[in-house]
Amino acid sequence: MKEILLSLALFLHHSKKYQQYKQLARGLLFDTNNIYKRYFDLTIIFLVVSSVAILIYEVKNPVPQWLDNYDIFFVSAVFAVEYLLRLWVHNDLSNMIIEEYNNAKFLQRDFNVYAVFKEGMYQKLKYMVTPSAIVDLLAILPAYRPLRILRVFILFRVFKLLRYTKSINQFVDVLVNKKFELLTLLFLLIFIMFTAGIAIYILEAGINPHINSLFDGIYWAIVTISTVGYGDISPVTVVGRSISILIIVSGIAMISFVTSIIVSAFSERLGELKEHRIIEQINKSKSFLIICGYGQMTKMFFRLNRKKIKNYVILDQDINRVEAAKKDGYMAIQDDASSHQTLSKFDAKYCDITILCLTASDVENVYITLNAKSISRKIKVIARVNDPSNISKFTYAGADHILTPNKVVNTMIHAAITQPTMYKAIHAILTGKSIANIDEIYVHNSHEIVGKKICDLDFQGSKLLFIGIQRDKDFIFNPPSSEEIKPYDVLLVMGRKISLEYFKSLHEGDIYVR
Repeated sequence: MKEILLSLALFLHHSKKYQQYKQLARGLLFDTNNIYKRYFDLTIIFLVVSSVAILIYEVKNPVPQWLDNYDIFFVSAVFAVEYLLRLWVHNDLSNMIIEEYNNAKFLQRDFNVYAVFKEGMYQKLKYMVTPSAIVDLLAILPAYRPLRILRVFILFRVFKLLRYTKSINQFVDVLVNKKFELLTLLFLLIFIMFTAGIAIYILEAGINPHINSLFDGIYWAIVTISTVGYGDISPVTVVGRSISILIIVSGIAMISFVTSIIVSAFSERLGELKEHRIIEQINKSKSFLIICGYGQMTKMFFRLNRKKIKNYVILDQDINRVEAAKKDGYMAIQDDASSHQTLSKFDAKYCDITILCLTASDVENVYITLNAKSISRKIKVIARVNDPSNISKFTYAGADHILTPNKVVNTMIHAAITQPTMYKAIHAILTGKSIANIDEIYVHNSHEIVGKKICDLDFQGSKLLFIGIQRDKDFIFNPPSSEEIKPYDVLLVMGRKISLEYFKSLHEGDIYVR
């Protein structure tokens, strides 16, 4: 039996289809970044709402047979499959068995597969008694029609919305964070309620015709302390009315306390909830830009590129700079970009992320670079370096491009003093004030121009001036016409906008002009 279970576990562990199906199920149920999870959640919400609508309609109207079958078979079957999938992906028995076998072999002890199997089943059973799993199970029971009382369990399907509605989940999370305060008030409320109920029962039983049992006293206390006041039970003695005054005041105080706790909880979490929404929204984009630091360079960057940049977010630790960015109309979050937890919120697996490190500290920019590359090598990092002696550190950290603004500014100032005409010409081209523009042409791996020579592209025929090629981290200025184009080259050209567009149209599908 041990050999059979071990063989089955090894088969499932090495089965690509089995692992793919389990990963797919786990993604649909738990991965918020999964592109299909949103549709799955909307489907479950629709099934819940439609089944409850059928229950309401059924109270006074006969339900058509097809609608009844939809509710009995389809809706309940989907919920049953969902329940089984959650139970399936809760833990992995095959991995547990394989791990136990490897440990037993390494320690030279007996392979106790039954203990592992028992532990795995215990974990699943432990999950089955959680509130969310119980709700999922009760949502399936209405399918058994011989017991009509089970139709009431359709109402439990409404509780499934807690799992699939983000707003409700966020509201519950806020309340959970104030669990201690709310439980303290609840216990105090229960104490006052039972004390008042017992007191009114002792004082007015036999005197008040509406109070005949302890339950009547507790019912009166609940109605009174909640300030509802139905009026069906009211005290007739002076002491009873005095107790009413006390618990009415207590009820008002309790409601005020609960309201203030909830309001303060939402005030504390409001910024966090907004930031969470921003991150969720930007993760839906295929590519976006993360700008670290909101200083003069960031402001200048947006001043020149605001219309071109759509998907971006600014990260800064200083709340004052974050508020200034929001005031200027930018999306900003107060967070530490050098923290692994912060950048892990962004979906580096499915999105093309570029990080622009523009903080004033070289140390912080290095840490951001290291953090980004530790999350994914796919993340493109453009880092600002204030001290040129730190360039090697950024190179070792993995920065894709390095900006040296101080060095550039010094060079431009020197050019403006010694060669003012050349400086004016370059400044006009860079700022777009000239009729000639400098642009980059990105060559991808599948482009047909890969392998072609520079002379074959006929830049002169397109009225363009070819300047050079960026290859890996080196720039080849004015390469020979026999130089071949390689994948991921960046061609630097200069010319009028109409010439750039014409060149792009000639190679439509082959290259991309930014």
